[in-house]
Amino acid sequence: MSTLIDLKNITKNYGDLKALDNVSLEISPGRIVGLVGPNGAGKTTLLRAITGELDYTGEAKVLDFEPRSQRADLMTKTGVIHDIAVLPSWMKVVELLKFLDGIHPGFNRSKAETFLKTTTIPMDKKIKTLSKGMKTQLHLAVTLATDTQLLILDEPTHGLDILFRKQLYTSVLEDYFDEEKSILISTHQIEEVEHILSDVIFINKGKILLHASIDELGERFTQLTVPADQADELREQLKPMSEYGILGRRVFLLENTDNKALVELGDIQTPSVADIFVALMGGEA
Repeated sequence: MSTLIDLKNITKNYGDLKALDNVSLEISPGRIVGLVGPNGAGKTTLLRAITGELDYTGEAKVLDFEPRSQRADLMTKTGVIHDIAVLPSWMKVVELLKFLDGIHPGFNRSKAETFLKTTTIPMDKKIKTLSKGMKTQLHLAVTLATDTQLLILDEPTHGLDILFRKQLYTSVLEDYFDEEKSILISTHQIEEVEHILSDVIFINKGKILLHASIDELGERFTQLTVPADQADELREQLKPMSEYGILGRRVFLLENTDNKALVELGDIQTPSVADIFVALMGGEA
């Protein structure tokens, strides 16, 4: 399968609000894609369209399925983890594993149990009694133990401590990801995941602002730090996308520049994904 997600002109309106505005994109196997945007940008609506949870105009193929009409088939090959628990709260942990083992042909119960042994989750407790962190760990365990081709993480670590957030992404990489699968991560904490991303999608007001690989970002954008007393002259010359001050110096974000010509002007670095996003958003993020 050459493309896991193929969207063409996807549009979704809620009355006068255009939640998705003519969105087209392709995601291939073996990619870890960060979906980045402010609140209300359209991230969750896009994920719900991809998984067939809502109606839209346009054309979509996800894992060769049409998400709306073939959602049941699609979800057997797609794992989704949200920022809120969606597991059956009345079940005990052991009952959930038994239930999934009985209904899902791709679920590996022993793999889930092995993962849970690394946690403090009690097998005999009802899910509703678990802490938020435990519920997320349980959801992660059963998702990673299921044979899927696409994993969608929708703000999965919201409200959780930094140690758990790092553990979650490490587990995803070690226990799930390979060259035949892809991961789509919607997050506000882009700084925590940008080191594992192969691609980013910037979205705002329902429109895709940028879809590029991390390598392409490094080639396209440059961060230049210059002495403050030279900033006015260089600003006029270089026309930076954005800038900020730090320790008496000015930091410019530049696009499509000749880095060789910048060497004598100041210190050159590759900007972070967060810095590029803020610049494209006009400082609104």
